[in-house]
Amino acid sequence: MIQNQGLIPQLTADGSFTFFSSEFGELFHSHFGAKQEAEQKFVVPLQLRKKAEISPLFLLDICYGLGYNTAAALTAIWDANPNCKIEWIGLEFDQRIPQATLEFNLLNDYPDYIQEILKELAQNHYLKTELFNAHLMIADARNTIQTVYNSGFKADAIFLDPFSPPHCPQLWTVEFLTLVAQCLKPQGQLATYSCAAAVRSALLEAGLNIASTSPVGRRTPGTIASFEGLPSLCLQEQEHLQTRAAIPYRDPSLSDTAEVIILRRQAEQDSSPLEPTSHWKKRWRSESIL
Repeated sequence: MIQNQGLIPQLTADGSFTFFSSEFGELFHSHFGAKQEAEQKFVVPLQLRKKAEISPLFLLDICYGLGYNTAAALTAIWDANPNCKIEWIGLEFDQRIPQATLEFNLLNDYPDYIQEILKELAQNHYLKTELFNAHLMIADARNTIQTVYNSGFKADAIFLDPFSPPHCPQLWTVEFLTLVAQCLKPQGQLATYSCAAAVRSALLEAGLNIASTSPVGRRTPGTIASFEGLPSLCLQEQEHLQTRAAIPYRDPSLSDTAEVIILRRQAEQDSSPLEPTSHWKKRWRSESIL
C-alpha cells in the first residue's frame, strides 16, 4: 500500500494537501498551502493567463510531483482561452507521487476535466487530445532534460520546483540549469520558489537574467528568469550574489551524488576570496529579507 511507503497526506493552511518526503526530509509544499503556492509562485509570475493568447503554448514542468503546478496552469490557461493548444512535458523521478495524489484525491478542488487529464498522465504518462499533447517522463531529471533538449522542445514557461538546494543539489547545478535554459524560448520565462544565491548565480551562468517574485507564505521571494530584460534586483540581493553563498553547485558529469556535489561546492567556498556570507548578513541584519 502507498500508505506503508510513508506517503501520508498532510493538510496545509489553504485547505489543500501535500506529502512529506522521508527521502529529502521536506514537505513537497510549505504549510502555507500547496494550491496557493502553485498559483502564486508559478501561474501569476509567469503570466500564464496572458500567455494563453499564444497557441500552441509550450510548458515544461520540472519535478511534477503531486501535479499542483500543472493543474493550476491548465486551469488558468483554459479559463483565459478555452481554445489554447498546449504542448506539455513533465519531469518526475518517482512515479508513486502522482499515483498517490490520485489515490487520495488531492486534486479534487480542480475541475473534473483537469483531474481526468492528470489521472491519465499518472497512469499512462502520455496523453494526446485536440488541445493537449503531453508526456510525463519518469527518470532522473538530469537524464530526461537531455532528452527534452535533444528533441528541440522550447518552452514558453518552465516551472522549476525541486526540493531545496541543500537536500537536492543535483537539480540546481550550473550544468543542469544550463540545459534547462536551453529548453526555453527566447521570450520564455522560468519561475522557481528559490532565491538562494547559489541558484541565482547558476541561472546567471546559464545565460539568463533574473528578478525577484513576490514572497508566498514566507518572507523570502522567489525568482523569475528569462533571456529578456527583467527588473533589477535590490541592492541587498545584488550584494548577496557577491558572497560565498553565491558559489553555485556543479555536476560536470550530470551524474554525481548529492554528497559529492555538496562537498565540491564546500571546497570551492573554502578557497574563495569572496566575502563570507556572514558579513553580508550582519550588514543587512536589521532589514534582512533573505
